[in-house]
Formats: sequence, C-alpha cells, structure tokens
Amino acid sequence: MSNGTRVLKALRRSTLQAIPTLGVILVLNFFLLRLAPGDAAEVMAGEQGVATEESMAAMRKLFGLDIPVLDQFVAYINNLLHFSLGYSPRYGMQVEDLIAQRLPGSILLMGVALVFALGIGIFIGTVMARYVGRLPDRILSVVSLVFYSVPGFWIGLMMVVLFSVTLGWLPSGSDQTIGADYSGLEWLWDRVSHLILPALSLSLVFIAIYARLTRASMLESQGQDYVRTAAAKGLSPRAITFRHVLRNALLPVTTMAGLHFGTLLGGAVVVETVFSWPGLGRLAFESIMRRDFNVLLGILLLSSILVMIANVITDLVQAWLDPRIEVR
Repeated sequence: MSNGTRVLKALRRSTLQAIPTLGVILVLNFFLLRLAPGDAAEVMAGEQGVATEESMAAMRKLFGLDIPVLDQFVAYINNLLHFSLGYSPRYGMQVEDLIAQRLPGSILLMGVALVFALGIGIFIGTVMARYVGRLPDRILSVVSLVFYSVPGFWIGLMMVVLFSVTLGWLPSGSDQTIGADYSGLEWLWDRVSHLILPALSLSLVFIAIYARLTRASMLESQGQDYVRTAAAKGLSPRAITFRHVLRNALLPVTTMAGLHFGTLLGGAVVVETVFSWPGLGRLAFESIMRRDFNVLLGILLLSSILVMIANVITDLVQAWLDPRIEVR
C-alpha cells in the first residue's frame, strides 16, 4: 500500500469517527450549560439596575429564554442546520460574526505557541538525548522541570514584569499598539512583538513535556536493531540521529501534540486574559461571566471542531512518518 493511499484511508477513518462525536458534544454542551445558575437576562438587568419581574420577563421573551429547554434545543439545532450560531443579546450581533472577529487572533496565538512548543521542545529533547547523563542533559532537565511545574499564568505575569515593566523590550498586552498608524515592517514588528510574550507563556509547559518525551523516545530508539545496522553501514552519527532515531521518536510527540491541542485552547483562556489578547479564550471567559450561552455554545462547538481537525492531522502525520502503522 502506497503512502498516499494510507494517508487517505487515515483521513477517511478520522472523519467518520468525528461525525458521531460532534453530535454527542452538541447535546452535552447545550444541556450542561442550561444547568448553570442565572442567564443573560439576569446579568443585564442587574447591571442596568432594573431587575423587576416585568423587565426580566420581557428580556427573557426577547432572548427566547422563556420557552422550555427542549424547544430551545430544537431552535438551536435548527439554527445550526441553517449555518447560524444564534444571536448574542450581550453584544447585539450574530454569534458567528462575533466569533469570526476573534478567531484569527486565537488561531495565530495557538499556532505560534504550538510551533514554539514543538520546535524548541524537540530541539531541547534532541540535545538532552545526545548528551545523556552529561552536563547539558542535567541543566536542560532542570529547566524543563521548572517550566512544567510553574503555572502558566504566573510565568506570563513574571514575563510582563521582566520584559515589559523592567526592561521595556516588549509590550505587555493587546495584539497591536492602539492608535499607531504603522505600515510595512513597522506594522509587522509591532504585531510580532505583541505576540512573543503570550505565545511563549502558553507554550512553556508544552516545551517541557515535548523535550522530556523526545529525550525518552530517542534513548529508546537508539537501542533498536535498525540503528545498529545504520551504524554498521558507516552512516555518520548526525545522519543516524536525524534520519532514523529522531524520525521514529517523533511518533509519540505528534500523538501528544494532537491530544494537547484541546489543552492548548483551554490555556489560551488564561493567557488571553492576562495579556488582554483579543481571542476566543478571552471571549469565552467574558461569555461565562455574562451568561451569554449562545456565544459560549458557539465557541465550544468551534473548539471541538478544531480539536477534531488536530486529531485528523495527527493521524495523517503518523501515517506518513511510520509505514508500519496499520490503517483500516
């Protein structure tokens, strides 16, 4: 079976598995959120100082909260079938339009954080495996343990204190300088400088995980027969490391990366709040506090789809990396 055929089979299998999973997620998300106390009408009435029974009833009727839960669910599914995520009473706009405004920021943040995590983590793990038991391995092991143990939000705050407040090298929040009319390279550097701290803060714990996992996988692969055969053929240690050992060691790393994508999305909630980053994580936090369940349902649905896409990509990468993996 050719590698391309195996990749296509992996894609078909993952897609078929995702369809019933998405249906279960829709049901669970909707009914579990309805168990939470309060609703958007209560929050808005409390903020306006007009929380009378008449005003509450009027707002619930306006927002469609006065009908039975099952009817609300049917209306929600009907909206989805018409490619609509509903209406946000808090923001006064369609949910899909609101999410479309915030989605690029989250995709950019999570994508750069994942690149940092995989690139730096695999590099550190390779160095640790290359110098196992020696000083570089010991130093990097301690650094990885620190990254893994310290909470991400604390690291983010300390980065702000060091690089923004003390040194003044990088901005402390938002995704661009407000009111600045930059263009060209100035605009690019402004966006990059705002991205560095939140992306690093989000990726540090995953850097530690991937570094330790790469080290362990490479040490295990170094004892395999194919490595000894490659050495007997006269291949250089560099060629053996990158062509044989590292490629096989990437299999568990890619698996964990796919599993961690949902965790990465959850961590973005804290990081986006700390750095005032305009993304889905911050929007989800605001929606929870304001009981804007339509927005939260839309974010949860989109997050589930993104995680499924990440799992599909993981299956494709594994099918490409290792021909021994059986695809049905």
